[in-house]
Amino acid sequence: MLRIYRTEEDGKLVKLKKNKILPMTWISLVNPNEDELQLISNFLHVDYDLLNNSLDADERSRIEQDTNSLAIIINLPLLDDEGNFDTLPCGLVLTAKNLITICARDNRVLNAFNRSTAQTFDTRERARFLLNILYKCTQYYLKYLTIINKRTEDIEYALRKTTSNKELFQLMEIQKSLVYFTTALKDNHLVLLKLLRLLRTPAIIKLVPFTDDDIELLDDVIIENKQAIEMVDMHRSILEGMMDGFASIINNNVNLVMKFLAAITIILSIPTMLASFWGMNVPVAFANNPNGFWIVMGLSAFGTIATIIYFRKRGMF
Repeated sequence: MLRIYRTEEDGKLVKLKKNKILPMTWISLVNPNEDELQLISNFLHVDYDLLNNSLDADERSRIEQDTNSLAIIINLPLLDDEGNFDTLPCGLVLTAKNLITICARDNRVLNAFNRSTAQTFDTRERARFLLNILYKCTQYYLKYLTIINKRTEDIEYALRKTTSNKELFQLMEIQKSLVYFTTALKDNHLVLLKLLRLLRTPAIIKLVPFTDDDIELLDDVIIENKQAIEMVDMHRSILEGMMDGFASIINNNVNLVMKFLAAITIILSIPTMLASFWGMNVPVAFANNPNGFWIVMGLSAFGTIATIIYFRKRGMF
């Protein structure tokens, strides 16, 4: 899908027609088809392979520079409809007159830039807009890490009272998400550092100059990204310890249940055993005693109560 936006003089964000690619516009490509890729590549003189590579789910973060453009591929955080976390490659191409974003699917990072938030960005300030996207990407990583931390606490509470593996599988999904986040954040960090070095080069200054405020914003993005990396590493370490600990707790809970069931089985076997003895079709004690039934019942009750008291003292209940 090809969408073209432009910020007007009054600050409003306007959507333009697809065949109207004007200067100072934001060209958004979301899961584009072949014709849309070819159109943007030919019209803006951007490498077609670069645009196409941004759609590869396994593409690593990197930065490329030529005389006509500055291209950055970063990995955005992704939260799908099922509540699973993942990362998504996104291409950001800065040309002399436009900014191009290209992703394989819709995402909350780019969707945060819309008509209702048009006062916070300007498509005419391409460098600043690019940095705003990078900053928003890092903010969403931190936001999703907060959600992951809350989910981990809920699962931890549930694991205190369960003997099933459901919660452990949920922890495994979270651990997998943290691996994705760690890899993406570290790759993004290298891209941000390289971008910071490139800002003062003559080629970038000629393409689009970055102001001191822009460089300060990029420093903030780098700091936020580094904080996200540290948070992910901390959560991974905690999660690994939790999984080991709760695996032992689940085994211990199962052992407690088995111990309880074994004690109940022994207790119930006492009256069953006595009833079996006195139920045989042979001469037995108290057979001719009119109170024999109650005597046997009393022996059963005494043996059962004595066994219960013994097991309670031994911590079987």
